[in-house]
Amino acid sequence: MLVVKDIADLKSSIGKTTSTTEPFEISQELVNLFADATKDYQWIHTDPERAKKESPFGGPIAHGFFSLSLIPKFLEGALKVESAKMGVNYGLNKVRFPAPVPVGSKLNCSCTIKNVEDHSTGGVKVTWSCIVTREGGDKPVCVAEMLSLMFE
Repeated sequence: MLVVKDIADLKSSIGKTTSTTEPFEISQELVNLFADATKDYQWIHTDPERAKKESPFGGPIAHGFFSLSLIPKFLEGALKVESAKMGVNYGLNKVRFPAPVPVGSKLNCSCTIKNVEDHSTGGVKVTWSCIVTREGGDKPVCVAEMLSLMFE
């Protein structure tokens, strides 16, 4: 985990890469809960028997947006700004899902601090280059440029 004292230290950390330490396992239960939350019940995600028979992936896969939605969770375990009171998701510039996430996969994420700039809200806008990978995979499962706001 990268630990910095305050926003000034965060600004001096541009270019540094953080990484989560514990892999996060994607279970069928979590995929089903994500389907419930998003109302995306496509069978490649929620019907393991059909996915085993008909999917080119050999079984059910997680939603691409599920992988994306885990980035804030990964960041929480990868970076701590001691003076920060709160942070909020601000947006995305680029997102790609180069490889599927089979149910049972273990994911990890590395994020590089690309930029930290003052924002009109009184906080700072942090631009992250995030790469979510799957243990044993040869390609990332999600590549995203994420924006967040951080407040002291």
